[in-house]
Amino acid sequence: MQLTLSAEDAEFRDQLREFFTTKIPQEIRDVVRDNGELTREQLVQSMRILNENGLAVPSWPTEWGGKDWTLMQKHIWHEELQRAYVPEPLAFNASMIGPVLAQFATQEMKERFLPATANMDIWWSQGFSEPDAGSDLASLKTRAVRDGDHYVVNGQKTWTTLGQFGDWIFTLVRTNPEVKKQAGISMLLIDMKSPGLEVRPIELIDGGKEVNEVWFTDVRVPVENLVGEENRAWDYAKFLLGNERVGIARVGTTKARLAQAKEFAASIKVGDGTLLDDPQFSTRFVELETDLLALELTALRVAANSADGKPDPASSVLKLKGSELQQAVTELTVDLAGPASLASGADDDSTVPLWARRSTPAYLNTRKTTIYGGSNEVQRQIISRTILGL
Repeated sequence: MQLTLSAEDAEFRDQLREFFTTKIPQEIRDVVRDNGELTREQLVQSMRILNENGLAVPSWPTEWGGKDWTLMQKHIWHEELQRAYVPEPLAFNASMIGPVLAQFATQEMKERFLPATANMDIWWSQGFSEPDAGSDLASLKTRAVRDGDHYVVNGQKTWTTLGQFGDWIFTLVRTNPEVKKQAGISMLLIDMKSPGLEVRPIELIDGGKEVNEVWFTDVRVPVENLVGEENRAWDYAKFLLGNERVGIARVGTTKARLAQAKEFAASIKVGDGTLLDDPQFSTRFVELETDLLALELTALRVAANSADGKPDPASSVLKLKGSELQQAVTELTVDLAGPASLASGADDDSTVPLWARRSTPAYLNTRKTTIYGGSNEVQRQIISRTILGL
């Protein structure tokens, strides 16, 4: 079974395919294809090219750079972007704080931040999780105390992805400790150059340092940087996390990685055939392709049912299954590489293929997908309550 496109949608797909493969520099797309690490400059360059051509934030309101596309066209945009190994628009900008500001901010705040957010003139970081408030985000302890025209912020955030590149950070803070924990949370936009704000890197199991701790010591934040209303940010956070969970599914990326894995399997000779002919591997490919099609159809249904700032609860299904499939594909690639997957530290003079050398770091990096955006255990609870009614 495959999704069938209308003639109009097929033409739309072909136009996007040509743009993504000719306008985004090949050297940038090669880094993504080979599971390499993009520089800050490459990420900014790519998103600015998209923004100049109206392709960076299609899901935003049209007045702020969005597109009046059909649901299928938005799906095709995402699919072709990932298929061409174009870096996705920075999620913190495009699918997290941008939609929140468009939905809940004042007109003045929208005018101040949304154009700069779409064009990557501001690189946003996310200040949600804390050492004792990850999946139980409402238990956060970072405090913001009103002092005249400012809030004074003290506390710590952790797992701040790419925080070393950040210009501003959208931050959940506790402004009323006397009420039910969900009811006393506000969202502040904080300049990361503010005195008292410190970013400290965290080294990951794959050797990378893409996540950070962010410390706030008497950081003064103008009251005008409050998003929406004081003590109402739990609603904004749920809205943001719903969008994030849809994005985490990454159907197009996983399909591209699975297609790559097939190419790798076909290149490895075994007896009179290749690993692609091996019954165990061929079965795994079929199962993953079937699961991906089901996930793609679910993604379309979720998008169709999301309205009025309230993402469909089935976004939790996308997060749950999408993250598991990303892990399954990277695990399959490690298995295809076999002992060669241990050569992750080898340099470019190695005889081990690049894909095999990078298979283990990619596998290790995707271990996080079942945790961030709300752990999969939490998603199962949401599914049981809001979808199954248990």
